[in-house]
Amino acid sequence: MDWQSMLFQNWQGIIRTLLVGVLAYVTLVLFLRISGKRTLAKLNAFDLVVTVALGSTLSAILLQESIALAEGVAALALLIIMQYAVTFVSVRSRAFAKLIRSEPALLIRRGEFCDETMRRERVTRDEALSAVRANGGHEVTDVETLILESDGTLSVSLRG
Repeated sequence: MDWQSMLFQNWQGIIRTLLVGVLAYVTLVLFLRISGKRTLAKLNAFDLVVTVALGSTLSAILLQESIALAEGVAALALLIIMQYAVTFVSVRSRAFAKLIRSEPALLIRRGEFCDETMRRERVTRDEALSAVRANGGHEVTDVETLILESDGTLSVSLRG
């Protein structure tokens, strides 16, 4: 194993990474400003996938010399255009929106676990109670509702 080549190969690779990195980053920021806030919103699992894909694509552009900047920019643009198209259609079609986005799920109602829903959503009682405690409750009887939202967060409404 050659330790020197593992730590430093050549200046050309570093200069390419810096130059392409700055240009790709500026391009991504411009694309995100043009496409609007929704592109990076964490409203549902689909939005999360797009955000992760954008980060992965930026990483590939930076580190893989086989990917030209123009190809990387095209990939970023494609992801953002697809995100825009999917959200455009989902706002106009309830059926398409249902296909793309999951519905919120009621996990606790009036102090009682909804066990069938919890099994289907793969949420344990311990995870539910952890969310209750994080929101100021102590036990399941303190809860009016606990909802697993479309974006994966748990919303707690305590009995008042």
